[in-house]
Amino acid sequence: MISAGTRRRVRERANRRCEYCRIRQADEPFITYQIEHVIPKQHGGGDDEVNLALACPQCNLHKGPNLAGIDPETEAVELLFNPRRQSWEEHFEARGPYIVGKTAAGRVTVRVLAMNEESRLDLRREATGES
Repeated sequence: MISAGTRRRVRERANRRCEYCRIRQADEPFITYQIEHVIPKQHGGGDDEVNLALACPQCNLHKGPNLAGIDPETEAVELLFNPRRQSWEEHFEARGPYIVGKTAAGRVTVRVLAMNEESRLDLRREATGES
């Protein structure tokens, strides 16, 4: 079980923002963001802070126990983005409300986590005041 202190530290480290799609918890006040295992327990991941990330329910539900996906550009199997080991800016780019993968890991993560579903785009538009 993950302690309350560990949960608090993970939330603070993430600046209360999903570490995948970057939507802020404050933009979804009626939904609690989740502490997720970057490497799922069924694949040997632990409850230590180096394996935990803050994720919105949308990203967490789509990620599930996945570690990889198929790159839409190359059709090769690629590992998902790991927010504990990789830089968001290296793998993703925000283009208006859209998140675009700049690398294979970025493209796979955008696809598997459905980061550009209309509801996610709407939230990012609202947060930035875009129409």
